[in-house]
Amino acid sequence: MTQHDPLRPVRDLSRRRLLLGGAAVGAGALLTACTSNETGSGGGGNEQVKEADNAANPNSAPGQRVVIGFSAPAADHGWLAAITKNAEAQAKVYSDVEFKTVAAGADAAAQRAALSTLISQKPNVIVMLPHDGKELNASGLEAMKAGIPVVNLDRAFPDALAYRLQIKGDNYGMGVAAGRYIGEQMKAKGIANPIIGEIAGMDELELTKERSAGFAAELAVYGFKVQNRRAARFTADTGQSEASQLLQALPKMDALWNHDDDQGIGVLAAIKQANRSEFIMVGGAGSKAAIDAIAADNSVLKATVTYSPSMASSAISLARLIGQGKGMSDLVELQVPKEITLASETITKENASQYAKLGF
Repeated sequence: MTQHDPLRPVRDLSRRRLLLGGAAVGAGALLTACTSNETGSGGGGNEQVKEADNAANPNSAPGQRVVIGFSAPAADHGWLAAITKNAEAQAKVYSDVEFKTVAAGADAAAQRAALSTLISQKPNVIVMLPHDGKELNASGLEAMKAGIPVVNLDRAFPDALAYRLQIKGDNYGMGVAAGRYIGEQMKAKGIANPIIGEIAGMDELELTKERSAGFAAELAVYGFKVQNRRAARFTADTGQSEASQLLQALPKMDALWNHDDDQGIGVLAAIKQANRSEFIMVGGAGSKAAIDAIAADNSVLKATVTYSPSMASSAISLARLIGQGKGMSDLVELQVPKEITLASETITKENASQYAKLGF
């Protein structure tokens, strides 16, 4: 059996960043992919795709042609890579969808400029995962004022007029789920005053604040609180750096919540380097690596709370319905709802096999 190297994913991630170059893309940099899907088949690989079933769902039958513009930050992160991969794969399911991606660039300003180019091309619908919801709110408003419905994905626009549909995960609920699991585990172990650590994601994002708020609120139900909190950047290398500092600050710990399974690669590497194993760890999002590790039960990682990139697949399907003026077949209403929030579920050793196919 080959010995596992916990630092290999960190090195691989750094190497991938070097290959990508990290260069910002200019305002006119559209068309990294433009596909017209004549085959109507989903892509291969581990995409989270809902195949068309005309018998079960008449909405999936070919209809009015819809051009869907898509923009999301560069896929130098496993979750974001899955978002783009899922969106592309779901678009290929439908022969009546033309899928156009616009490079989001390195920051909100680059994405805003690229989106202006996309808006000028007048697609039927735009699916947009912004670098930052607040900073890209104006782009949502611009598209909506131009008569182009916007599906706001994941990072929420604060202005309801900036989107036709907002689909996202339950960030507050994600924190609640993590807090509940830790609270129940501490209660079961008879630990009255546990030492709890937290490694968050990017603190400037509203979603990170919501996750931490949910975590703190649920821990308070048990009379617990976080003793040390560090903010990483949703990457393995920053996860490793912040975890190293947290472990030094807390020479003894009972539980740790890491917001993101991608940065968790680095967190676990730091834990192994420090030779620490006296605590339990909960992850976030539901990566395949995390689910596999939970099933194997050979590390401190005992659970993860979901924040699935399957939302991108759903966003494309719903954008198509919006473009065709249709509603959701199982609902009474004639239109797609204004907001959809996906529930956060807890994956443990007991149910890991059920969720393995949804890991990204």
